Amino acid sequence: MPKVIAVNISEKKGVIKHPIDKGFFKFNHGLEGDAHAGKWHRQVSFLGVESIDKMKAKGALGLSAGKFAENITTEGIVLYELPIGTKIKIAEVVLEVTQIGKECHAGCEIMKLVGDCIMPREGIFARVLQEGYIKPGDDIAIME
Repeated sequence: MPKVIAVNISEKKGVIKHPIDKGFFKFNHGLEGDAHAGKWHRQVSFLGVESIDKMKAKGALGLSAGKFAENITTEGIVLYELPIGTKIKIAEVVLEVTQIGKECHAGCEIMKLVGDCIMPREGIFARVLQEGYIKPGDDIAIME
């Protein structure tokens, strides 16, 4: 079963997120206290540990959960193959996929370091439909 590996937060934009024990994902807002949360379509970002491993294979050693500015690091699910509109349930939280990938901002630290970044291709974004807490180890279910 797919699961959450890490929940990551940053209080300011443009800095690497750090893992937390659990996060409160607020309705139509995102991760409480996170700089990227708000009333827009990219409230919560996801990236799979499998994508991080691809970057490590390219020589990006020292990369781990949160380094790509993702709120939720996952394992066992191909995120970028989920159609927009897919509903994801983690613990009591329900999220809806709103965007696949994004344009990498100029000066991305990972791009500078490795010459490539996986987030623009394999990261996804969602909005919070039902709020609650998410913590590492929580199962991820795709709602039909």
